[in-house]
Amino acid sequence: MVVTDSTGSVASLRIADGLRRAILAGEFAPGERMRQEVIATRFGASRLPVREALRILQSDGLVTLVANSGAWVSQLDERECAESYEIRERLEPLLLRESMPGLTAHDIAAMRRLAEEMERKPEVETFLRLDREFHLLSYSRAETVLLSALIERLWNTTQHYRRAFAVLVGADGRRVVHYEHFLLVDAIQRGDAEDAQRVLGGHIRRTRLELAQHPEVFG
Repeated sequence: MVVTDSTGSVASLRIADGLRRAILAGEFAPGERMRQEVIATRFGASRLPVREALRILQSDGLVTLVANSGAWVSQLDERECAESYEIRERLEPLLLRESMPGLTAHDIAAMRRLAEEMERKPEVETFLRLDREFHLLSYSRAETVLLSALIERLWNTTQHYRRAFAVLVGADGRRVVHYEHFLLVDAIQRGDAEDAQRVLGGHIRRTRLELAQHPEVFG
């Protein structure tokens, strides 16, 4: 990220944080154009920090920048989404294994509370927010050089399709998802990395297979 001064840096980070929340919350659709002048007006800023913010979001996997053309919310086609989930199926269990030895009793208790809250609150956006917090907390103690950043980027790029999955299966269909969350917490609490990895891999695979049955999600 190129920054001209501390004021510009603060503004670009503020704009990036606001846009990140908006994109993850579904306020912008996949493939939607991000117009700099509209963003500048929204945040009361000049175009320079907006451009810097968009570069930050590009590194997060949330925005695609095209030279001399503009910025769009990142979008995956059916094959790209399936491949992203296949990568997640293989790498997230590895990240979980790396994190598990460092997870504290407080972390595990927080995960259980998040699982319980997800089960109580059927709203899609609440589920997505809590589900993200739940899983990223489970990975938070991993001391990795590249893997954590890669997984978070994949979570960002697949966020719209996680939302589609949650809508497709509905509150009733998410019951098995909640069950798997509790199985995962139990395996982590027991220190059983093999079982935790198995549950997590199947948990991610479920979304991939469901999305494969609905090509209309990809426009």
